[in-house]
Order: sequence, then C-alpha cells, then structure tokens
Amino acid sequence: MAPAAGRGARARYARNVAGVAAFLLAWQALGMSGLVSWLPPAAGTLGRTAELAADPEFLAGLGGTLTAAALGLPLAVLIAVPVGLLLGTVPALEEMTRVFVEFLRPIPSVALIPLALFFIQPELNAEIALVAFAASWPILINTLYGVRDADPLAKDTLRSFGFGRGAVVVWVLLPSAAPFVATGVRLAASVALILAISVEYVVGGSTGIGGFLIQASTGIGMDALIDVIAVLIWSGAIGLAANALLARAERRLFRWRQA
Repeated sequence: MAPAAGRGARARYARNVAGVAAFLLAWQALGMSGLVSWLPPAAGTLGRTAELAADPEFLAGLGGTLTAAALGLPLAVLIAVPVGLLLGTVPALEEMTRVFVEFLRPIPSVALIPLALFFIQPELNAEIALVAFAASWPILINTLYGVRDADPLAKDTLRSFGFGRGAVVVWVLLPSAAPFVATGVRLAASVALILAISVEYVVGGSTGIGGFLIQASTGIGMDALIDVIAVLIWSGAIGLAANALLARAERRLFRWRQA
C-alpha cells in the first residue's frame, strides 16, 4: 500500500507541475505574440516577481500584511471555537442566535472597513479586528458541524456514568470537533490574508501589500502592470504555502480520522 501511495503522490505532483508549466508556456506565447496587447510575457513578470524578494519596501509591506493576518487568525480561533462549542451544546441558545448569525455571516467584511476605522484606531488594530471577524465564520461553522458529528452513544455513555456537560465537551465534543476546526482554520487562513490586503487597499495607505499594490498601480505603462501582477503572484504564493502547511499539519494531527 505504501509504495502505491507514494507512486500516486508522485503522479499527482507531476500533473501539478505539468499544469503549471503548460500555463506558463501559454502565457509566454500569448505575451510574445502580441495577440493580447496588455499581457506582458511570463518570463519578465516572473523575473520582476523574484526581484521583489530583495525589495526592502515590498518586504516591509509583506511583513505588515502577514503581521495583521497572523494576529487576526488566532484571535478568530479564540472567539469562534468557544462560541461554536457553546452553540453546539446548548440547542436553545443556538436557535436564539441563529437569526443574528445568518444576518452577520453574509455581510462582506470589506463593507465594514469604514465602520471599523471609525471605532478602532490605529489602522493596524482595525485591520486585525476585521481579519478576526472575517476569519471567525469558517471556524465557527466548522466547529458547529464537528459538534453535531459527535457520536451520540459516546455522549450518552458518559452521562450514564454521571459525568456532567463539561466532561462531555472535553472528552467527546472537542475530539470530534477538532478535525473540523482544523479545516476551518485552513479555510480561514486564506480569508485572513484576503482581508488584510483588502483593508490596506481600500484604506489607501502606504502600509502592507495593499499599499504597495496601490503604489504599483499608479505607474505608467507595461512596467506598472508587471509590478501589479508580480504582487498578485506573491499574494497567491503566500496563500498557497499557508494552505499547504496547514493541510500537512492537519493530516499529521488527525491521521486517525483519515484511516
């Protein structure tokens, strides 16, 4: 089984590499052909992307964005997991708050930027608060799913031996919800990065990747477009790396669930 699994992983990796290579070759061909006048060649864009790794201004902006996302995501976990456990274990409370949850959840977090900046200063604190708000929803919903997926027989067994609600939460609900919470955190990590960049871009300041993106977009000609695309490539690469790391940690921590 192990060699077969290894061959399958290598085959998937090869297909991923082939897909990326085909995309880059098509991009390069279109850029050089002139059929799409606004599309720069892939080689020059990737070269500029690599140059940004040594750009102090970009690295400072990247650090600011990652700081906001890295502070907002744990805050979202600290808020969403206890709330999800509480709502999942007290059905009456979940029914009472369902309207508020369904009302708040669809609100675009970007639309709350002016409100957050009005009440929260400095800008970084407002950015962290918005990241935490947006990232809380996938964690909260996944926690609720995890609580509902708990084995009812295990809960009844503990209760029959005289254990209270706290013991049921610790020994049954938390282990059941943990894989769901991990999936929620992985989804929330992308949301945190998106919100951090969006806040920086909408506010129009000079901080973070969003601020660097505004400065790049104010340039003229193809060089400005290449800068914008290079920043977007960095944003996607960071999100991809974060998802890969969290997915790997999730597989290691919850190997028993996959089995």
